[in-house]
Amino acid sequence: MLTKRFSHIYLEDDVRNTETARRICAKFPGAQQIRIRHYKDVFCRKRQDFCLQKLAPKLIIAKKRPPLVYPGSTNCDSFESNHFYYTSSMMNCLYDCEYCYLKGMYPSANLVVFVNHEEIFEEIDRKLESHPVYLCVSYDTDLLSFEAITGFVDLWIAFCEDRPDLLLEIRTKAAFIRPFLTRPPLENVIIAWSLSPEYVIRNHERGTPGLAARLKSIKRVMELGWPVRICIDPVLFIDNWDRIYQEFLDEVFLNLAGDQLASVSIGAFRISKGYLKRARRRYPCSRILHYPFELNRNGVYCYPPFLEDKILGDLAQRVARFVPTEKIRLFTSSTP
Repeated sequence: MLTKRFSHIYLEDDVRNTETARRICAKFPGAQQIRIRHYKDVFCRKRQDFCLQKLAPKLIIAKKRPPLVYPGSTNCDSFESNHFYYTSSMMNCLYDCEYCYLKGMYPSANLVVFVNHEEIFEEIDRKLESHPVYLCVSYDTDLLSFEAITGFVDLWIAFCEDRPDLLLEIRTKAAFIRPFLTRPPLENVIIAWSLSPEYVIRNHERGTPGLAARLKSIKRVMELGWPVRICIDPVLFIDNWDRIYQEFLDEVFLNLAGDQLASVSIGAFRISKGYLKRARRRYPCSRILHYPFELNRNGVYCYPPFLEDKILGDLAQRVARFVPTEKIRLFTSSTP
């Protein structure tokens, strides 16, 4: 509680002398550097206080070990891809969204940065020898929010330049867009911006840019020709949700041309049983997390089906005023 964010940097022996590790450490000249054998010795130790760590997280620089690439989660939209994967260049997020599943996923709120990108790239190339790949790289973190420190988004874009069979999704809530200003747009790189009403941002998405800032960045990136997906996900059942989301959609499509979007994804709130149990224990006062969700057959907590259908159906109808229906995707807790 008395230290600043990233006042300490833990460095695995295997990577502490790499160029990427040195470059990241140079961003924090006053940080105390601590050598470690393996990131889990710090990240997975017992009796950590996740909530206190979130106030001033530390940085752990590590080597990612196999598996380097994972099959995509059934709780995420595969967009009909038969070869849907994700990989994690980082673990945990700079932001502090109240509803985020990361609050129940990890034992620590410290950020882990993996710096052996070459090995991850080689694994993806092996998969590309057999089939096209749809790859998400920003699910267990928000890569773009940390781009000024790591430069990882720029690395991923460069990797995609000569790999047309690789479709990359970068999901974010950030307003930082420098990587997209210095390169020509690529058809196989989709920037998927998560958007929420300003009320939700102020009350439940601590540390994230406001809606106006995100929309300004999205508009600029679209003008440059990059494919952009809007993700209204998760939709939250909050007081006056109908009015709040209506005003939100009006603002979004007052600023953005709906027919120029690659797609709009609308998703219901959902979280696995184990993650919710841990998140509720850590945040006993959260109204979002302590809603009386229902457990579906897949072991996922979600809103009751009648409520989920009502919320998503209403939003889809409203979005259809601005976006061609074939570009609107609904992802419910029962979506396979």
